[in-house]
Amino acid sequence: MPEFGKVVIFGTGLIGGSFALALKAVGAAEEIIGFGRTPSTLRAAQQLGVIDRAGINPTHEIEDADIILVATPVAQMPAIFTRIAPYLGAHTIVSDGGSTKGDVVAAARAAFGDRIGQFVPAHPIAGAENSGPAAARADLYHGKKVVVTPLPENSDEALDHIKRAWSICGADIYELAPEAHDRVFAAVSHLPHLLSFALVHDLAVRDDAELFFTFAASGFRDFTRIAASHPEMWRDICLANRAALLGELDSYRQQLDVLRLALAQNDGERLEEVFGVARQARRQWAGD
Repeated sequence: MPEFGKVVIFGTGLIGGSFALALKAVGAAEEIIGFGRTPSTLRAAQQLGVIDRAGINPTHEIEDADIILVATPVAQMPAIFTRIAPYLGAHTIVSDGGSTKGDVVAAARAAFGDRIGQFVPAHPIAGAENSGPAAARADLYHGKKVVVTPLPENSDEALDHIKRAWSICGADIYELAPEAHDRVFAAVSHLPHLLSFALVHDLAVRDDAELFFTFAASGFRDFTRIAASHPEMWRDICLANRAALLGELDSYRQQLDVLRLALAQNDGERLEEVFGVARQARRQWAGD
């Protein structure tokens, strides 16, 4: 017997679609229903086998759902939470795939009220530059981290339910408080995306942009890979986590000021010192 009954997914692209395919690959769900913003996306998801069928009206699908995963850009989540809240079944567990947690938790509290215990926030760390149902892969989460950010109202049963679903997808499960999650990911995810977008934009709007891109090589390609990510999604993430991200951006600007001063003063010793610390930390992290 499948471990889960009906699974409803809002957002059948990379994150939600890969969750669906991973459950399907091991027969872990009886039925997977998809909701999305456009009929064409849902048709593609069904044709690709990502979902079993497209949902038409949440009022007919939510009450008997076992798991609901909201895998849309974070700015769309408050409206979805409000839309589904009146129809939640007593045993339905809702989770999300958002890259920020403070704003998502606040929206969930506003929508679900005294049923907030049925919402278990999570963040699968398995992004890619491509999006849409065609980007979904059954093995996307294999060996990847999923950070669950439990709420005080979550029961052990609800928490274990969501952890088990992500474990079946092949993920390694971690826990952080929502506030700690946003502080950490502002530094290691949101800031790097902001910097990558900024560098590519700086070159792209120059009159001789083509000259720069012609000679850009592997270092530029590696650093700017994430600038190919979904603009709407990253707009929402940056705005949702703007307080923590502003703090990290200020800290990074201070680092740039240090390097600029070293360059201005022809201080090779200072440059090498900074580069050396960074090299050692990077190698230790990467296991080189």
